[in-house]
Amino acid sequence: MTPTIPGFDHQRIQVADGVALHTAVGGSGSPIVLLHGFPQTHLMWRHVAADLAADHTVICPDLRGYGASDKPADTDRATYAKRTMAADIVALARALGHERFALAGHDRGALVAFRTGLDHPAAITHLACLDVLPTLDMWEVMRGTSAAIGFHLYLMAQPPGLPEQLIAAAPDVFFGHFLDLWAHHPTAIPAHIRAAYLDACREAVPSIVADYRASAGIDVEHDQADRDAGNLLDMPVTVLQQDWGAALGFDAQALWSAWAPELAHTTVNCGHFMAEEAPERVIAELRKLLAR
Repeated sequence: MTPTIPGFDHQRIQVADGVALHTAVGGSGSPIVLLHGFPQTHLMWRHVAADLAADHTVICPDLRGYGASDKPADTDRATYAKRTMAADIVALARALGHERFALAGHDRGALVAFRTGLDHPAAITHLACLDVLPTLDMWEVMRGTSAAIGFHLYLMAQPPGLPEQLIAAAPDVFFGHFLDLWAHHPTAIPAHIRAAYLDACREAVPSIVADYRASAGIDVEHDQADRDAGNLLDMPVTVLQQDWGAALGFDAQALWSAWAPELAHTTVNCGHFMAEEAPERVIAELRKLLAR
């Protein structure tokens, strides 16, 4: 049986032609949308969502191409652009009756959240991004041997064919590698949740690769255009990150500050999967953000 977030209703919501997002919704009050990262699904928010649902309407979708959401074929370079995925999230919120909402994302979901904040500022009241850099900055700072930690970024940036075949040949080994490597506290992802993540990824290799391929192409173009135009995130922004900036030779807070004038940047002592490894801290920081 597929795990669920207790007390949440699950539904499929149409957000674009031929694309519906599997979404868990719970609680009542001012809305907040939570976007998952790689190689996960909306289940990564299970602890945080349950707490926030005490006084917020909490909306947890699987991103297009992930989990139980639709996975359109990558026939256009914009199909998995973060701009397209951001439009999905705004459409999702509107379908649920919310013109304005808070938005938090982790990893890939944080890149979608970042793009949503730039493209749809009137819709986003508060923004949180967990353990990621904006796409343009990420590519600019990754270099030398330290970039080996991001080998998957370069693999999935290759033209269609090779990365899909390599990953599909051993999907559990590939996706499981990141679940094992990036978690400082492996017990934070119990066996049944890990199995659900691997099951979902196994069925989504082409769309996951397409998501990453977009981040080496069209997403960079969109970020560069915003940088050139001086566009900024004008809502209160919280960024939570591991202490990996100094280790990789760059100042993550300074990079984020260039995009977000109202930034609160905090280091969290855990692995990459902080909503599962340190949920109490994530909850506390999101509640501080929502009070700003």
